[in-house]
Amino acid sequence: MTRFLITGGGTAGHVLPGIAIADELASRGFAADDMHFVGSARGVETRLVPEAGYPLTVLPGRGIARKLTKATIKANAGAVAGLIRAVGTAFGLVRSERPEVVVSLGGYASVPCALWAAIFRVPIVVAEQNAVPGLANKLIGKFAKVCGVSFDGTDLPNPVWTGNPVREEILAVDRAAGRDAARQRLGLPLDRVVLAVFGGSLGALRINNAVLEAVEAWSDRTDLAIRHVIGARDFAELSARNPLDGDSLGSGAGVVYQQIEYENDMPSLYAAADVLLCRSGATSVAEIAAVGIPAVLVPLPGAPGDHQTANAMALVNAGAAVRVVDHELDGARLVAEVEALVAASEQRSAMALAGRSVARPDAASRLADLVLDAASTSGPAAPTSP
Repeated sequence: MTRFLITGGGTAGHVLPGIAIADELASRGFAADDMHFVGSARGVETRLVPEAGYPLTVLPGRGIARKLTKATIKANAGAVAGLIRAVGTAFGLVRSERPEVVVSLGGYASVPCALWAAIFRVPIVVAEQNAVPGLANKLIGKFAKVCGVSFDGTDLPNPVWTGNPVREEILAVDRAAGRDAARQRLGLPLDRVVLAVFGGSLGALRINNAVLEAVEAWSDRTDLAIRHVIGARDFAELSARNPLDGDSLGSGAGVVYQQIEYENDMPSLYAAADVLLCRSGATSVAEIAAVGIPAVLVPLPGAPGDHQTANAMALVNAGAAVRVVDHELDGARLVAEVEALVAASEQRSAMALAGRSVARPDAASRLADLVLDAASTSGPAAPTSP
């Protein structure tokens, strides 16, 4: 029998918090087989969950597009058929596994299992990552025993402010003690202000173009270094537009500029950087707060419910970040924002402290507590090992 059915996914922002909850339960003595993930056949959970060592069932189909065009109407017809199959698969899973608790991470795959859980009176715990909840968790929250939220004031029933779980390797980052070693690992200078840039695994074209423009303006600066994570989608094109004529480290007489496609060592990047430039997805915002690093945040336009703006404003209102609206970001604006922070070391220190003041480094533990409390209403969930 599965004790904890952890449902949802599609993106790393949904999946990683679920894995963090499972890891926390495992640290309390539960076996890997006590946790069972349910995700989408199209999502990153097909890779991340097996790598973490947990069982996974994938549901057919995908989410329904909200904007109606000729293309989406046709696609939605197929999505509805897939959803019907997913509901049938979820029914068989919930009936056979008999979970003590269903945890909803949000996303398409969370809905079928959560709805069957409500019908079978299995307690539901929602784990919402964003300041503005997605449609799936809005629906599921109506049936949930409790909703763990990452931001104080998130509009869900029975909310408990748990924070958003952050990976242990990120929580272990010590910017003060690990700065020099991290810079040596990444090939960055020890004596400059370091700007780290990333926009997700695919990248963010608006951010990437602004950085290329800014690097031209900074070409003669000897106090600045940039590590630019371009992302897979635009790397081939944008790396060919290197404003330093292909010299990825600069000449030594001006700005130091690195271009990479993907960052394999995010803990080192956080430890090495003085300032971040990135989107404001839930995972990024939680990690920025936990590490305590000043950030210039550019929310993704068109995100459902404009949740990235709401995420960003949680840090902006705390004094931990600066927000720039996507269409306002260009090279000149980036130069102005970054140079203001480069020149103000005391402000950077204050922003770092402000970020840590709103962090919830024990978010995984708080969510695990909610899961176990919910399990107690359907029968105590006891570890299988001492």
